[in-house]
Amino acid sequence: MNTFTTILLAILTFGVLILIHEFGHYIFARIFGVTVKEFSIGMGPKLLWYDSKKTGIRYTVAALPIGGFVSMAGEDEESSDPNAFNKKPAWQRFIITAAGATINILAGFLAMTILCSLSAGEGKTPLGTTVVHSFVESEQLTHSSEEYGLQVGDKILEVYGKKVSILDELKYEIMRHGDKPIDLLVERTVDGKKQTLPINDVVFPTAVEQEQTFGQMDFYVFGVEQTFGSVLSHAFQKSVLIVRMCWESIFDLITGRYTLAAVSGPVGISSAIGDAARLGFSSFLYIVALISINLGVMNLLPLPALDGGRLLCLLIEMITRKKIPPRVESMIHGIGLILLLGLSVVIMFKDVFQLLR
Repeated sequence: MNTFTTILLAILTFGVLILIHEFGHYIFARIFGVTVKEFSIGMGPKLLWYDSKKTGIRYTVAALPIGGFVSMAGEDEESSDPNAFNKKPAWQRFIITAAGATINILAGFLAMTILCSLSAGEGKTPLGTTVVHSFVESEQLTHSSEEYGLQVGDKILEVYGKKVSILDELKYEIMRHGDKPIDLLVERTVDGKKQTLPINDVVFPTAVEQEQTFGQMDFYVFGVEQTFGSVLSHAFQKSVLIVRMCWESIFDLITGRYTLAAVSGPVGISSAIGDAARLGFSSFLYIVALISINLGVMNLLPLPALDGGRLLCLLIEMITRKKIPPRVESMIHGIGLILLLGLSVVIMFKDVFQLLR
């Protein structure tokens, strides 16, 4: 896949996910009877448009396939329209504002469900348990978790005190905490009886990526029979895990566990999309689910200029029964937008520098 194709694929991926986000705002604005002035597919110069005689909404197709937008009366300014956004009850405005991020998370779950339903070979699925099947044999590994007491047939219940029930959770906890000796809790069959046993100070192989050290799983696990129930269960657990990964990565960034080198912006994500697409449809679908859920979670952060910041203002209004003055709220979000754009520029230059190295 060449650079042009990678860029085009990344633009279309971001565009579709942003359009889904805006559609969430749009559909709930319509449900609550808010006056919608325009709904645009794409940004920039208008190519096609249609003015609905029934609703008065202008539907637009724009030149740049980088998302879209919904324009509502009274959204960013005072309006005398009785059906304007600013005239609606706070709880309705809260739902409309939260709908975009929520739809992104649901879209990620849908993508994950499709991924979990795909076959990955003869009788195999991307669904995995936490039961040890066999250990990796490699001369490059200086040690193995088997040396520290882990055995074939062990069902791993906890890693570093965190419960794990699917392969993805197991991989993540070992990656996150396996840079140091960690404790495991396993279920093992001894003399025909199941026993719960602790295995302390297990050392896993490690790898260094973007100046960070991560633990590596050095064993394979048994798969799960692909049924309707197992697909939905794994898709839900995988999606919840992505949400947790997003929150914990923010915490790790704030506490200094991860440096700015571990943060990617549109350039770095575009490169990852291209790499995933080269590996096949399943890899591409996984990163689409990952980006969609992360987009939803990040948008819900209570920061100015994000939907989460607007939700915080609405929550304050619902508690105090007083609206924050529009000018004050606009100024807060404006400052937040400037700061976010500044951070985006810094991350963009970092991504470009890493790609050129």
